[in-house]
Amino acid sequence: MAVFKGAGVALVTPFKKDESVDYEALRKLLEWQIAGGTDAVILCGTTGEPATMTMEEKLSVTAFAVETVNHRIPVIAGTGGNCTRDAIAMSKRAQELGVDGLLVVTPYYNKATQKGLYEHYKAIAGAVTLPIILYNVPSRTGVNIQPQTAVRLAKECENIVGVKEASGDISQVAKLAELGHGILDIYSGNDDQTIPILSLGGIGVISVLSNVLPRETHDMVTEYLSGDRDKALKLQLKNLPLMNALFWEVNPIPVKAALHTMGLCENVLRLPLTCLEGEKEEKLRAML
Repeated sequence: MAVFKGAGVALVTPFKKDESVDYEALRKLLEWQIAGGTDAVILCGTTGEPATMTMEEKLSVTAFAVETVNHRIPVIAGTGGNCTRDAIAMSKRAQELGVDGLLVVTPYYNKATQKGLYEHYKAIAGAVTLPIILYNVPSRTGVNIQPQTAVRLAKECENIVGVKEASGDISQVAKLAELGHGILDIYSGNDDQTIPILSLGGIGVISVLSNVLPRETHDMVTEYLSGDRDKALKLQLKNLPLMNALFWEVNPIPVKAALHTMGLCENVLRLPLTCLEGEKEEKLRAML
């Protein structure tokens, strides 16, 4: 069974001006997402800045979200890392906190072989019982999960159930859909490719756009899955300029600027990320 269908938000981690986690802002964001129809919340993925958070901070954010959401929608925790032992430890602790699933990014920097990726994910899957969504984003990690590797993992590990595909390579997604039909759920990891990936049999998106437009992102996927593909496409094309704007600089720089403009959190990132400013900030503000 799928962890979720529809639009899951790749949620930012809001920080106070002193760079500590802003839990009141996090509560506000979670409630706003639920009210906006978001189908799942994904914590401590790329958009949540996990690379600059400690394990305890990530677990604290996860625990807070589990308590706040209180089973209204699935809560999925990002627990990946470039050390398999650490990823296992994080995954076990997230499971203890009561999350509904795990999003596990490929190990970055190490540039593991396909065999290494297979062994990495097999070890994590064997350590927990929660459903796992593989997260393939080679532009950020330096490594690409080949469709054959992803499907092999799904066949051999019953709790590896899906892939967040952010390779940007539609041909690769098509191959994954061919090999993994009925075995792996595919989620778009790029907002601008949501409709193309749904057309290949995907069941949803893990979305940056949803931070800003939860209702429209949800509606876009729901309309497509319910059969109104023209309406879904219109929503995709209508929001394409904002989707692109949210990647004018590396994610989550623009989306935090957008949420600050909307009064939902401070525009604070941890170094080495810096805030959007100047002409780009003004143009983004005008789009909201």
